[in-house]
Amino acid sequence: MDLSKAIIGRIVINGEHFELLLDPERAYAYLEGTKRDLNNILIVEEVYRNAKKGERQSPSNIRKCFGTEDINVILKTVLERGEIQLTTEQRRKMVEKRRKQIIEFLSKNCIDGQTNLPIPPLRIENAMNNIKYNIDPMKPVEQQAKEILDQLRRILPIKMASVLIEIRAPADVAYKVYGYIKSLNPIKLEEMSDGSIVAHVEILAGLQGEVYDRLNKLSGGKIESRLLKVKE
Repeated sequence: MDLSKAIIGRIVINGEHFELLLDPERAYAYLEGTKRDLNNILIVEEVYRNAKKGERQSPSNIRKCFGTEDINVILKTVLERGEIQLTTEQRRKMVEKRRKQIIEFLSKNCIDGQTNLPIPPLRIENAMNNIKYNIDPMKPVEQQAKEILDQLRRILPIKMASVLIEIRAPADVAYKVYGYIKSLNPIKLEEMSDGSIVAHVEILAGLQGEVYDRLNKLSGGKIESRLLKVKE
């Protein structure tokens, strides 16, 4: 590959700079999760102090900071903890993907503080358009979601919570929903003398609609449910 098309991956450890020359497409695929191995991501199997100037790092600094000179260990560390110089289009795609992940996280973990009902993803997305927050494609979803949540509270009655719900299934459909209820790790699951079941389940607040929809499909709409408690 033409070295002029390579991108730089860098990390600073104990004040020392380490840079690698990477294939932009393979590095992007690894960061996106579509490439699982480290094969052919490196353009040159060298660790630089300054890649643009061709200044190599010393083996002693590499060993001191990484505990090894294994190039794959260094590459993995740079990819997962360092800064990757993505192309403009790659960064745009990763920012959009991270944005969708943040919206999904908030919709599953949060509810409307006034009604205790889930907030549709579109409502969260529209509210996010009205705040100033630069999404970082390399920063963890949960960390950014909580930072965004602080800003969303100014314009949206949103809060992060879990809910405790009670589910009652009559005897004629109990066997149809038992496996799914068990998969939710219920706090309480009782089989009554008439063959019906009663369960208490704690779930992410935003998943109420999804859980109720699944139960109703499995039971033909015969499930009874009620909210017992909102836990912030």
